[in-house]
Amino acid sequence: MAQIALTFPLIPRRRLVGVAFGAAHSVRRGLGSDVAGTRPYRPGDDVGAIDWAASARLSSARDRDEFIVRDRFADEAPRVVALCDRRPGMRLYGHGFPWLNKADAIALTLDLISSSAFRARGLFGYLDVADAAEPYWVPPTSEPQWRNVEEDVAGRPFTAGPSSVEEGLEFLRHARITLPPGSFVFVVSDLLAPPPGEAWFSAVEHGWDVVPVVIQDPTWEQSFPDVSGVAIPIREAETGRIVTIRLTRAQARELRDEHERRTEDLLDSLAAAGAEPVLVSSCNPEAVLAAFLGWADRRVHLGHALGVGVA
Repeated sequence: MAQIALTFPLIPRRRLVGVAFGAAHSVRRGLGSDVAGTRPYRPGDDVGAIDWAASARLSSARDRDEFIVRDRFADEAPRVVALCDRRPGMRLYGHGFPWLNKADAIALTLDLISSSAFRARGLFGYLDVADAAEPYWVPPTSEPQWRNVEEDVAGRPFTAGPSSVEEGLEFLRHARITLPPGSFVFVVSDLLAPPPGEAWFSAVEHGWDVVPVVIQDPTWEQSFPDVSGVAIPIREAETGRIVTIRLTRAQARELRDEHERRTEDLLDSLAAAGAEPVLVSSCNPEAVLAAFLGWADRRVHLGHALGVGVA
């Protein structure tokens, strides 16, 4: 699988309840970097937690020694899962074409997400339903354990059915004992046949931080070129059959408008469901990283995050 040295910050929509000693911010009190509040000093408290300025003001007001300590939110290890759509359409377009190679984009995306999870001292897991009868499920695990199965994941087939994402979300619903509220669920798919809106709302209602990663070719899927008068060989995504079509200029323009509107409506509907999407349109590692950094920045600026992002 491709390697990306850089990572993006995992900015949560709410504080986590996870495994201690990570780098994300928790609802629980404990050792951490984020101040939750202050309280009077109690015997046994860490002297380093004393707020000396606040203590001096209170002591002056009461004319006796008073000490105030800072309570902090515990740092937790985020749990991160990538649900990968492996329909046949997700292997378009292959090497040798000037368009987005979706398989390569998936590999880059998975490596970036897993590297970011481990940098946050978190756990990373993987799911696909390439075989609906036997989903391939790697529960959130540590980096050494993930590296043991990473090569197997890279070689997974693209044989999932059209409802791959919906089936994957349903599988995770039954596996939610390993995914506490606040866990990140990155859904990696082109979403050209998105699941019903209830699937997104249901996942969000479980308390998961659902992030659709929309992998679409900018030329043929997010838009459509002016190919009027040219015989175009088209490979059908689900069957692999090649057919030849010839379009008029008006038909090409209509398809362009339709595809651009479809992409815009998809991104808007995901955001409205509480699942802020990431749009991946390139196999360039820097461009993929920029898409995720943009997602993190939007979370910060829109005020979704309740804590500082993980570097």
